[in-house]
Amino acid sequence: MSGFWGVARAIMGREFLRFIHQRERFIAALVRPMVWLLIFAAGFRAALGLSIIPPYQTYITYETYIVPGLCAMVLLFNGMQSSLSLVYDREMGSMRLLLTSPFPRWWLLFCRLLGSTAISILQVYTFLALAGLFGITMPPLGYVTVLPGLVLGGLMLGALGLVLSSFIKQLENFAGVMNFVIFPMFFLSSALYPLWKMAESSPLLRDICALNPFTHVVELIRFLLYLQINWIALLWVVTCTIILCAAAVWGYDPARGLMKRKT
Repeated sequence: MSGFWGVARAIMGREFLRFIHQRERFIAALVRPMVWLLIFAAGFRAALGLSIIPPYQTYITYETYIVPGLCAMVLLFNGMQSSLSLVYDREMGSMRLLLTSPFPRWWLLFCRLLGSTAISILQVYTFLALAGLFGITMPPLGYVTVLPGLVLGGLMLGALGLVLSSFIKQLENFAGVMNFVIFPMFFLSSALYPLWKMAESSPLLRDICALNPFTHVVELIRFLLYLQINWIALLWVVTCTIILCAAAVWGYDPARGLMKRKT
């Protein structure tokens, strides 16, 4: 058992060291949601005119409404960035060396996921602190209750990045696929506007957004920030996390890659 924890500390420590040496990545992760929060929110607020937003039945400014969606955005971008570095590791050969260790493949990938998720949560809380400096705050206890939702959301979105990286062999191709995945997931969700508002203009678009797993990550975070639990969103996120983690373990099976080379 000590060997497993030693591997976990080593892999997660490597992720944190890489993050510390990439200060630009930390700054970019904060600038992106802050731009949406302070600049784009003004135009969206004027267009949507939101004041009372179900199911909270309380006064919520538009800036406050999109904060959970921007937290999920941080998780999404960091999950993809971590997987991008994984593609680089595979090109350099270090990933192949890691997977040939005597420890189970699922444990190695899970430790990698835990490391990237911990970094994502650190970025989210830094973003929430910056938002608080501009007067955009949540219920004080919500900053604590939201933690399980951030962990689950980070694991799900990180696992999605792992699945994509397992099928993409070149670093240049992965960068393009990231944009193809990130922006549809973000805009076709409830991150920027509620689903009931979207249904007023396009019921079909609303249904597409309701099937988007990212929507349920946003809603899980949003409810937890307001000291509530969205059980449907929780079920969606847990189910998608299990499926994506299993797909990532299968995708990084060295035997499968060997069979491809033989054929």
